Amino acid sequence: MVEADQLSSAGALEKRQLRILDRIADLEVRLSGGHKLVSNGDLADGATRDGCAENGHLQCVKKGSSHGETVEQRLSKILQAAGATEFIFRTVPSNYYERTYEERRDLLGAASVDHLCKSIVMVNTQAHESVKDCSDRKNSKYYVVVVQYTARLNAEKVKAFVHSLNEGKIPKKRFNFRLAPEEESNRLSGFEHNAVTPIGMREDIPVILSDAIVKLSPRFFWLGGGEVDLKLGIKTDDFLNIVKPFVTDCLC
Repeated sequence: MVEADQLSSAGALEKRQLRILDRIADLEVRLSGGHKLVSNGDLADGATRDGCAENGHLQCVKKGSSHGETVEQRLSKILQAAGATEFIFRTVPSNYYERTYEERRDLLGAASVDHLCKSIVMVNTQAHESVKDCSDRKNSKYYVVVVQYTARLNAEKVKAFVHSLNEGKIPKKRFNFRLAPEEESNRLSGFEHNAVTPIGMREDIPVILSDAIVKLSPRFFWLGGGEVDLKLGIKTDDFLNIVKPFVTDCLC
């Protein structure tokens, strides 16, 4: 009986220790989870914005690439060179996707759960055999669709929109959009599942942005940052100017 009690106590102690470690990890993320807010191409000390005011902290040290440059550094350079005025990278815990939308919102300092977005690579499975790549923005084999996590993507609306881009010159039967296989998504975007971002993709895949995101207030939303545990917050107008996405209603 004594041995059983000791094992029970040890188990309870271990659980308490794990909870404490998890809280410490959360605090570390909050205190050193990403860049301070970037303003006008420079890292700004103490910069603030609506929806992410006091949450910008020192850059988290991440594993470098084979060339000594992290994904965060590479994408930051791309954004700054393109004229981005406000963006921020934030590192999240490894169990980020096991958490509720409200917990994710709090970790990122997002304005609301509706400001949490994802990028999905979609493929036109009925495209003509001559359509093999993304060279034609209006009739691409692939599109990256950016929607909110709280919303439901409507593939039929994506189909109708791309068909409309071609002004009826291509039959509707030539459009049928589905989620691209993971290996195709990885190869084209250069990013793995839950890390896809329209910034710095391997291929220049056209982007379709849900108009619901454009209507959000404040005009600053979050999406993948190139690594599973890295998220990018960006000013909506910067995203529009840099990515130049098609904007349409693509939700159920």
